[in-house]
Amino acid sequence: MIELSTDQKALQALGKALKQEADGKKLRRDLARELRQSLEPAKSEVRSSLMSMQSGGLPVSGPPLRTAVLKGLKAEARLAGRSTGARLRIKRTPGVRGFANAPKRLNRPGGWRHKVFGRDVWVQQEGQPGYFDKTIKNNAAKYRRAVIEVMEKTARRIARNTK
Repeated sequence: MIELSTDQKALQALGKALKQEADGKKLRRDLARELRQSLEPAKSEVRSSLMSMQSGGLPVSGPPLRTAVLKGLKAEARLAGRSTGARLRIKRTPGVRGFANAPKRLNRPGGWRHKVFGRDVWVQQEGQPGYFDKTIKNNAAKYRRAVIEVMEKTARRIARNTK
């Protein structure tokens, strides 16, 4: 036979803390917001890395490539499902001069091939290789610490409410 005994006051405090959090919705919302905020330094470093890319300076129709790519840069936090966690993501750019995968191609060391406008000539072009990958990889430990600190802060919040 297994006997389990608990401190009644501790159990009441836990129940009170759970009621305070209103079934966890406010806690989840705050945790997700703080996780996204913890990735803001990474987001600004990726932004500055991409904006340091040289521009051809030629007149083009449509939005500038770098700013169009940066519009899709988002910090995301998911607290449920298969891809739980915090991450930086850049969405595809289908409306930018037929260059749907600009974020990926600008990051590739090999660049990409494209046809020269008005001629039947193909050229190889490079963007800013590693603007995303290298920037994140170089400071991954710092970003990981920031996310862990947010999780610990949430754990302290729950513990504080149970006392």
